[in-house]
Amino acid sequence: MIKSMTGFASVSRVHELATIGVTVRSVNHRYLDVQVRVSQLLAAQETELRGLVQRWVARGRVELTVTSRLMTPPMVEVALNEPLVEALSSAVTQAHERGLATGDLTSSDLLRFPQAVIVRERETDEASLVSIQRAVAETVDSALSELDEMRTREGEYLRADLDTKRATVADLVERLATSAESGEAGLVARLTARVEELRAQSQVDETAVAQEVVRFAARSDVSEELTRLRGHLAHWSALTASPEPCGRKLDFLLQEMNREVNTLGAKIEGAGASELIVAAKAELEKLREQTQNVE
Repeated sequence: MIKSMTGFASVSRVHELATIGVTVRSVNHRYLDVQVRVSQLLAAQETELRGLVQRWVARGRVELTVTSRLMTPPMVEVALNEPLVEALSSAVTQAHERGLATGDLTSSDLLRFPQAVIVRERETDEASLVSIQRAVAETVDSALSELDEMRTREGEYLRADLDTKRATVADLVERLATSAESGEAGLVARLTARVEELRAQSQVDETAVAQEVVRFAARSDVSEELTRLRGHLAHWSALTASPEPCGRKLDFLLQEMNREVNTLGAKIEGAGASELIVAAKAELEKLREQTQNVE
């Protein structure tokens, strides 16, 4: 099935405990490359979200960003860093003993020292966190569904363009077959003349004559190349009609078709064959460029 690798979706949801925002965008990539960005609250859910992306997308670079904000501000905890405070108190006492300082260590003094007093958000309780994570997974799944719809719509345009180019290549293959047939008569005439030339020599080597015949015949036969090209074009149609992602398989088919066209270019001799070979290579290159957008 033809799907584009490019797309974008954005979904927001208000949960009873938090507001959730999801954006997902995808661009071309040779393989599947998933980048996930989540808040600290959802860090433990990253693997699950990555798995959701892999269920929807087979190829492309996907960037998933999830934001969450609690509906009520989190409770905070204030803790005293006792080892640090004890060390500071000991240092002040030593300074007193040496006459280097006066006065006691006050609370305002402690607040001036980094990490003497630790303020941190209280962790969300397990039941609330599970509820938020479930809502996040549902929102991400909705965003990925929208992304898939967009990639499918774009894929319809790609399919139409690829079908047109494939039809052009198929027409060029048949024209090459006709050109090869038209050039066969000239090749047979040259082959006959060469055989007569060899036999006219005073001491003819029949083995050499046979080898010359075989060489000419091998050079003129392009039936295998044409058969394989027709088979590749039929396979192309089957792949694009299948529900499975086909971008990488189309890449491989194009490599094979280019190889066959190059071989035809070296062997075929019909009228206008060179122009047809150039046109076929140009059209295959257009197909290759467009296939880089297919999942």
